[in-house]
Amino acid sequence: MRDAPPAFQELYRAELAYVVRTLQRLGVASADLEDAAQDVFVTAYRRRADRDADRPVRPWLFGIAFRVVGNYRQKAHRRREIATDEVVAAAAGPSPEDDASTRQRRELLMRALDRLDLDHRAVAVLFEIEGLAAPTIAEILGIPVNTVYSRARAARHKLLDATREMRGGKR
Repeated sequence: MRDAPPAFQELYRAELAYVVRTLQRLGVASADLEDAAQDVFVTAYRRRADRDADRPVRPWLFGIAFRVVGNYRQKAHRRREIATDEVVAAAAGPSPEDDASTRQRRELLMRALDRLDLDHRAVAVLFEIEGLAAPTIAEILGIPVNTVYSRARAARHKLLDATREMRGGKR
């Protein structure tokens, strides 16, 4: 990104963490995050002239990340692994017990998300985690709004079932 224009370098610095989180939520293994993030930004750089500057940048980046993950999942050499090596900042915040509980819930959610196909997973991430509206998600993913609602409903049920199963049937 050193040769990129200053405005794109600023975009890269400002949105790198968001892109990496998005890639993790869409199921990219920790070992492949750096490469996948680079693919997202290379594509964004190439398509920067196509971006509507009046619209938020994150949905545009999510759309690119979604397509990158689709390609990533098609690669035969990809390995399955669960990301558990999160960096926890040392601060005067939650207790170690609260941090552990939060990490456990996050890991449970990531394992449950791993059970969804990419189409349902993308809708779940955008709707439930990112809090985007269905029409926005439909535009990002290029699908009808009613499909967003049906995938969100199905994903929610699958996530609940998966988390119950992983907890041994407990609520």
